[in-house]
Amino acid sequence: MKTKILVTGGDGRFSKVLKKQNKLLNLVFKSKKEFNILNLKLIENCIKKVKPKIIIHTAGLSRPMNIHEKNITKSIDLNIIGTANITKVCKKYNIKLIYFSTGYVYEGTKGNYTENDPVKPFNNYGLSKLGGECAVAMYSNSLILRITMTEKPFLHKKVFSNLKSNFMFHEDLAKILPKILKQKGILNVGGKSQSVYSFAKKNNSKVKKIRAKKISAFPLNQTMNLDKLKKIIK
Repeated sequence: MKTKILVTGGDGRFSKVLKKQNKLLNLVFKSKKEFNILNLKLIENCIKKVKPKIIIHTAGLSRPMNIHEKNITKSIDLNIIGTANITKVCKKYNIKLIYFSTGYVYEGTKGNYTENDPVKPFNNYGLSKLGGECAVAMYSNSLILRITMTEKPFLHKKVFSNLKSNFMFHEDLAKILPKILKQKGILNVGGKSQSVYSFAKKNNSKVKKIRAKKISAFPLNQTMNLDKLKKIIK
């Protein structure tokens, strides 16, 4: 029998892709209404019914990015407190926890960040996800995925040609996810290190090139070192 895996954020963007591509895993998707991560009692009741061996925690607050500046209460609740709640329940019932974090926890200036490099988020979104990481890291039976991914097709009509990252599509992560479930600790997850424009151009030939200013909200070299990931999925 396949290991039962509960996925939080079951009505989110990545979960919708994972549902379509899921052939290898025994996944149970729970929506916001079914699995309120701010309600510990509801979380526990759901866990007792589903009895998962693993929880993949994708639920949280991401876009629009400026929501984390405008409404820090919501950001703290969903990305920090909600994640802490999931961690506490996983510890209580001895469930492995896989947490979807972000490459935005790194400073984003020098690039090629390894999992052991210091973290210094450059915006509130990164800070909120790092807050979640702090809770998850306290639990030894866990895996933190620092992910750089986006929807397919690429959303924006104009993209930065001088901002380097490791973007991958949701579909790419869904393909490799079964290979990394047994890992623990922290793992950088993304695609080839390249400019955002180069990444987007391959999917949309009409995308237009623009340049980010050095004083912009986004530092220009957000690339992560993916050597650890490559060894696992080869």
